[in-house]
Amino acid sequence: MSLSWQTILAIGLGGFLGSIARAYAVHFSNKYLPLEFPLGILLVNLIGSFIIGILFAYFSHYTVSTNMKAFLTTGFLGALTTYSTFAIETYLLFGTSLYLAITNIFFNLVGTIVAAGSGYKLVKYFIR
Repeated sequence: MSLSWQTILAIGLGGFLGSIARAYAVHFSNKYLPLEFPLGILLVNLIGSFIIGILFAYFSHYTVSTNMKAFLTTGFLGALTTYSTFAIETYLLFGTSLYLAITNIFFNLVGTIVAAGSGYKLVKYFIR
């Protein structure tokens, strides 16, 4: 399967906006909730997972263009959520606190799965 230039553009634009949204979310989280724990990344991962659950449930009931799906999921949410940052922050936490590192792993892995499932179930409940 090849990607059209419109789909590539949609992904790029979504990624542009998603990465800016992530930067602002992490900035404001760190500014107003200054903790040693990387709460900003956890929040964007949880929120992004919840939103992707909502979108996939919606997509299963309504026709949405390939470009819009790509913009929202691969582009925006792919850039908003970030497991590479999660990985390095967790690695660094292991150097200072085993408890915080394991807490970060648990909430990012289990929390995002629960958030995605919750978003999916929420929409499936209202769209029958």
